[in-house]
Amino acid sequence: MAKLLILFAHPALEKSRIHKGMIRHISQIENVTMHDLYEEYPDFDIDVFKEQKLLLQHDVIIWQHPFYWYSAPAIIKQWMDLVLEHGWAYGENGKMLQKKKVFNAISCGGSKEVYSPTGRNRFSISQFLVPFDQTAALCGMLYLPPFVVHGTHRLEKGDIELYSLQYEQLITAFTNDRIQEEEWKSVTYLNELCPIPESIKS
Repeated sequence: MAKLLILFAHPALEKSRIHKGMIRHISQIENVTMHDLYEEYPDFDIDVFKEQKLLLQHDVIIWQHPFYWYSAPAIIKQWMDLVLEHGWAYGENGKMLQKKKVFNAISCGGSKEVYSPTGRNRFSISQFLVPFDQTAALCGMLYLPPFVVHGTHRLEKGDIELYSLQYEQLITAFTNDRIQEEEWKSVTYLNELCPIPESIKS
């Protein structure tokens, strides 16, 4: 089984319906480590050695966060700046993370339509996530499409439960090595690999 590390960052988790639901659904899955960066480092004083050790112990890395200003909350940038060191994560001798899978699991208030060339935000989610993609490439990691929850402000309780269930199915599939490269390369969002059955939707 694969081991998953979820690097979670939400500075106002008490206000987030979707992330609380997602966390609740995956909290009991075997081989998943939930690592809340704001809870662990309220002063942003990140323990680089501890974080690097965690990365080495896992096969799949997930940056789970709200999509703040077309990116991630500040602590994820701080984490990347400090933890992904030259000579360790990248560079001539920086090969410690090679071949590990990584992706973003995000929530955003806008619909999928507004993240398009003709939409208000002009660019797709994947285009906004290019810095994460390139960071992964520099470190020799495999960057996968994101898991995305759109329109969070308008979601009903039942919708949140469905997205949370979808996330649970995705995480479970990764722990059991059920998602192959040709599958994730064929989709825009990882959500597409875990469709919700119509019987559950109804």
